[in-house]
Amino acid sequence: MRLWDKGFSTDKKIDHFTVGNDRELDLHLAKYDVIASKAHAKMLGKIDLLTEAETTDLVNELDKIGESIEKGEFIIEDSFEDMHSKIEFLLTEKLGDTGKKIHTARSRNDQVLVAMHLYLKDELSEIKSRTKALFDLLIDLAEQHKEVLLPGYTHLQVAMPSSFGLWFSAYAESLIDDLYFIDAAYKVADQNPLGSAAGYGSSFPIDRSFTTKEMGFETMKFNVVAAQMGRGKVEKVTAFGMANIAATLSKMAMDICLYMSQNFDFISFPDELTTGSSIMPHKKNPDVFELVRGKCNKLQAVPNQLTLMINNLPSGYHRDLQLVKEIIVPAIQDMRACLEILTFSLKEIRVNETILKDPKYDYLFSVDTLNELVQNGIPFRDAYKKMGQEIQDGTFTPKRDISHSHNGSLGNLCLDEIRKKINLIF
Repeated sequence: MRLWDKGFSTDKKIDHFTVGNDRELDLHLAKYDVIASKAHAKMLGKIDLLTEAETTDLVNELDKIGESIEKGEFIIEDSFEDMHSKIEFLLTEKLGDTGKKIHTARSRNDQVLVAMHLYLKDELSEIKSRTKALFDLLIDLAEQHKEVLLPGYTHLQVAMPSSFGLWFSAYAESLIDDLYFIDAAYKVADQNPLGSAAGYGSSFPIDRSFTTKEMGFETMKFNVVAAQMGRGKVEKVTAFGMANIAATLSKMAMDICLYMSQNFDFISFPDELTTGSSIMPHKKNPDVFELVRGKCNKLQAVPNQLTLMINNLPSGYHRDLQLVKEIIVPAIQDMRACLEILTFSLKEIRVNETILKDPKYDYLFSVDTLNELVQNGIPFRDAYKKMGQEIQDGTFTPKRDISHSHNGSLGNLCLDEIRKKINLIF
């Protein structure tokens, strides 16, 4: 069944090429097509294009379809082009001519749009929730290990003292910045495009304010052409939000891979969270974190993929836009998986509390030792030269009893203040 069927068939190769993997992807969106169809049916009843009985029958049947989707029993056979045609078929099969009326005053274009907006709202909320769970864990780990010093590096050279408290909470606070982008994407998605039809509205006296409220949108995309132009754009904005989180997770995954190596030996994980080698029995590989790094690097490419897909399209609908779905839906699944596996794994992290006993880290304390000379009255430049000479001569003695007290330093992590920042988002 095809919603555009005029009574003649198309070549099977054309069907296969134009449909692609839409049926599989639509299983993620079918729930939202049902929600939108219920709102649309109620609106048609409100403006007397459906009788009260027809409206009730359609809503009841849509509820049953929604239940089958929730149970995982809803399938889209090859004889159907997409979720829209399957749902309309089921309605017509049960209700006859009443089922055929569900498509009144809408197009498959605004059906896809509104289902995608509803889907993205839910997924962005889920991504936000999973990011908050990771944030909470990182802050807890920062509190737990705030006294354990860690080498800080610049240019991958030993630089200055850091701490696990700084390291964990740095990634926590970075996630707050990423959530600002997620909130921005949610605001774009939280606009009802239903009623734009094929992109130019309808001659029926539809009530778009009713469907906006019925589906829980904050507002509608008022201009019908602007609504159609939002197709691809809302996915792109979502992708930018995810790309920011992915950049943070990728960087942390890289740190973890480095810190797990024998050359660093800063952290470790239980055997069940690592993998081995087929020939080297001593190996404990960070496969999970390497895959997080790789998947998150892929996610950072998604905004560019979507840009290349939509950037030279004029206004109005074009079939190119169908391909947007096969980019954004798998990307969302990867984003969720990366957040989930990092949170799961980091709960088991083991911190090495004796890292700085190794003499190669003595030079970490050169700046603190220099600063003490300055506090004792020696001009900074003279103290710097004196310290450099001692290092050159091999007579440097590090000052290990360091004290960092300013906001955000290893002696004053400001964890409560960081918590307050994220609480303003939730």
